[in-house]
Order: sequence, then structure tokens, then C-alpha cells
Amino acid sequence: MDFYYTPLGSGCRIVVMVAKAVGVDLAKKHLDTSKMEHLKPEFLKLNPQHTIPTLVDHGFPFWESRAIAVYLVEKYGKDDSLFPKDPKIRAVINQRLYFDMGILYVALANYYYKAFATGHFGTAEEFKKVEDSFELLNTFLEGQDYLAGDHLTVADIAILGSVSTFDALEFDLSKYSNVAKWYSNAKKVTPGWEENWEGALELKKVIDAKKNATAN
Repeated sequence: MDFYYTPLGSGCRIVVMVAKAVGVDLAKKHLDTSKMEHLKPEFLKLNPQHTIPTLVDHGFPFWESRAIAVYLVEKYGKDDSLFPKDPKIRAVINQRLYFDMGILYVALANYYYKAFATGHFGTAEEFKKVEDSFELLNTFLEGQDYLAGDHLTVADIAILGSVSTFDALEFDLSKYSNVAKWYSNAKKVTPGWEENWEGALELKKVIDAKKNATAN
């Protein structure tokens, strides 16, 4: 299956890790958004929203990283462990996925990704949103080793993509003891962690270059 992505994107790296977890090979097709490759007509035919990641599975194109992750688990998982059929556990997983997309990732983008345009991180108020997001995540993990249930699920993999990006960008996770404990374990048990971390570090290099260019 064709996978349009950039290793810089945490959402793209989520899909890479989930694919590893279910044993699916991705035909990776790197899109350089700085060169507007995501706006080429052939890509717009696949995804009129021109967002990445985008997956094409046997002629079926769709996008949004967390939707792709769930699709891969449901279609290709050897069992339902990553996305259990129990409706209560599945509800918790979905809540965590929506939290990741609507709260955690938004805080990441609003504060750190400002550097792409301005060469500087965001405001103190935007950084407070980052801290508030981690306070919530820390609460979710109180007394738990995983984000939903007693083993690794797609919720852990998705939030690992985001949290590792914060880590690469030198956000201090140690203030959130539950998150730090979960993160230490998630790195060990999640397939594809190394590739995810390499992408996160590449993102840091790009952001650092933007900041240095502005400073000079």
C-alpha cells in the first residue's frame, strides 16, 4: 500500500509505528510540503484536503493519521489487542485519540510550530496550554501503565507520536511523573519506536535551523 508522508510529522510517525505493530509493509512516498508537493494535481486527486499522512490501500485512498491507525489495526491486526472490541475499552481509546488530536497535538502545533513561520516559539499563554495538556495526560495515567486498559493499544501509539515530539523539542517531561513513567515503558514496547524517534529528531533539526536563521 502507498503511504504519502513526511518523517517530520508526528501523525505520519504514528502510522509507521502502527503498521510495524500489525506487520504491514508501507510503500513510503515522501512529500516535501516546503516544495508544495502536496498540492500537485495527482495528489489532490487522491486527497482533495492535500493533507499528510495519506494512505492508499488497494485503490482506496483516505487520510487522517488516527483514522489510518485504527483502519490498519482493524483490517490487518492478527487480533484485537491494539483496538479491543469491548465497547468500554474502545470508548476510552477513542477518547484518548480525540484528546491527542484536539488537545495535545493542537498545543504542540500552536506553540512549537510557530517557529516554521516566525523562527520563534509561541507565546507564554500558548506554552501554558502545553502544560495544561500534560497535566491532563498525567491525570489519565494515574495508577495506570497504559492509556486504555492493561496493555499497549493504538491510543498509546498515537500519543507516543505526540509526546516523543515534545521530548525531541526539549519539553521537560520529568515534571509529570505518570507521563514520564508511561513514556519510558512505551518506548520499549512499541514497534517502530526507533524510526519514530529519528523523525522527531529530524523535525528538531529543521526547527532549530529556522530559529538560528532568524537569530542571525
